[in-house]
Amino acid sequence: MKRVLLKLSGEALAGDKKTGFDEATVMEVARQVRQLCDLGMEIGVVIGGGNFWRGRSSKRIDRTKADQIGMLATVMNCIYVSEIFRSAGIGTAVMTPFSCGAFTELFSKDRVMDYFGEGKVVFFAGGTGHPYFSTDTTTVLRAVEIEAEVILLAKSVDGVYDSDPKDNPLAKRYDEISIQDVIDKKLGVVDMTASVLCMEQKMPMLVFGLNDENSIVRAVSGEGKGTRVTV
Repeated sequence: MKRVLLKLSGEALAGDKKTGFDEATVMEVARQVRQLCDLGMEIGVVIGGGNFWRGRSSKRIDRTKADQIGMLATVMNCIYVSEIFRSAGIGTAVMTPFSCGAFTELFSKDRVMDYFGEGKVVFFAGGTGHPYFSTDTTTVLRAVEIEAEVILLAKSVDGVYDSDPKDNPLAKRYDEISIQDVIDKKLGVVDMTASVLCMEQKMPMLVFGLNDENSIVRAVSGEGKGTRVTV
């Protein structure tokens, strides 16, 4: 495995606090990513914004404005996590689909490839730049654009279940499931737009729990207990 797109849940990065950042959690992610970089892997990162803002957190706010707030939450997350990565000795770049002054760079596939060649981890912040599209869709879109081999979907749940394990203690976890079955059964691994894009572009995913020990490295090596979503 040479090039991957890592999707990090904003809520997972918040740890037990459920909001903001848990620095120990982010440092552990940085340690694992450094390990993969040292093996020569090329890594792109998308981070959700749920630790700051989730959907229409207020019904008084227009959907477009709510989504714009969510996009900016992902920019904050990427800037923070990229700095933690740098403190761990990892070169980084943060890209957005819209101008953020000197905070980020405009997304360019050519520049991403240059950064990969320099051994840098590239963060894709700001979603797609448009309302009504989630960071799930951003993840699949960027993975396809940069020609990633697989999406590593790090969540607060350790895989894909036939029902919500938080509500059903008897929920069954799949070791492997097709994206078509995910769509047909409406399992909500990623949202429907992202699921269909995965299916159309034949982009596989590995879904695993971020907080499991050495979870990212184990997912890449095939030793983790998550779920492989096939295409």
